[in-house]
Amino acid sequence: MDEKIIEKLKKKLEREKAEIEKQLQSFAKRDQKIKENWVTVYPRWNGDSGSSSLERMADELEEYENLLALEHTLEIKLRNIELALEKIKKGNYGICERCKKEIEIERLEAIPEAKFCKKCKR
Repeated sequence: MDEKIIEKLKKKLEREKAEIEKQLQSFAKRDQKIKENWVTVYPRWNGDSGSSSLERMADELEEYENLLALEHTLEIKLRNIELALEKIKKGNYGICERCKKEIEIERLEAIPEAKFCKKCKR
């Protein structure tokens, strides 16, 4: 694969990585023990009572559940990006993990962290 294309895709991967990390930092913290894991911040209950307080807490819990799903999705994408960047360093980027053929450039331009060619992805 052409070095210019690899460099262009590397920059795209690095931008996406930074964007995902920024998005994760807005609602989660990095796990202290496992650096690639993120932990969504659980809402704090201030001990208030009454129906409005309970409604607010229910809303916060619902948002927390939504953020957990988003965190999971973003973590997977981030790991895939990091794996792609590692492959670039090792010189085996753009090779299908299943058939070992080159992944189509169009596919990599759309999904630079792709692990499989179009045929194997099906």
